[in-house]
Amino acid sequence: MNVAVRTPMTRANFERALRAKGEFYHIHHPYHRAMYSGRCTPEQIRGWVANRYYYQVNIPRKDAAIMANCADAEVRRLWLQRVLDHDGHGGDQGGIEAWLSLAEAVGLRREEVIDQRHVLPGVRFAVDAYLNFARRASWQEAACSSLTELFAPAIHQSRLDSWPQHYPWIDSEGYTYFRKRLSEARRDVEHGLTITLDHFITAAQQQRALEILQFKLDILWSMLDALTMAYVHQTPPYHTVTDQPVWHRGLGL
Repeated sequence: MNVAVRTPMTRANFERALRAKGEFYHIHHPYHRAMYSGRCTPEQIRGWVANRYYYQVNIPRKDAAIMANCADAEVRRLWLQRVLDHDGHGGDQGGIEAWLSLAEAVGLRREEVIDQRHVLPGVRFAVDAYLNFARRASWQEAACSSLTELFAPAIHQSRLDSWPQHYPWIDSEGYTYFRKRLSEARRDVEHGLTITLDHFITAAQQQRALEILQFKLDILWSMLDALTMAYVHQTPPYHTVTDQPVWHRGLGL
């Protein structure tokens, strides 16, 4: 029995296939659609900001894991900028601090965001899965998982365009993070895309890359599913037995 040999995509077609995954980016999730159309309540906005913080603080840990697995010094030098963007350096406060400014702008206290008391189990599990993947995968595969950056500028711009109009109660100083990421995400994607296009060259490798990118899209979508249950349907974990947020806060588990 003859088995057909799968032909790899050309570089251009492979890039188009990666970009086509934007159809499943979380900008299309009902929670996001509600946010940029002005239909979210203050509680829903605050819930998203507080939960998304857990993702933000794990981004530099994810990027550090990629560098730890990478033997190429030039790649590490370029990738290091991502850690600095979030942790801060020199006169740049960094993305995590900018996110805390957003939290304060929407009416949250820094300490309640930093101690992660609002982070839902579904959000925590999704983010932890992403971090664990970055630690265990090859650095090229982990770099590929970051390619949701292909679609990120549009989502940051949608917030900058719509939030001031729909949510005048949010202090405009809180939008620094979104402004910063407009340029940073575009810069980062050039590097990550080049790594992916250079490394994944066989048909099997290209299919693997598309699966990895879908995995990352699943992570982002699942986080919003958890938020929808808690803040839209008012059915957070254990809602049938208690009105208290009894879920764990990590504790290195």
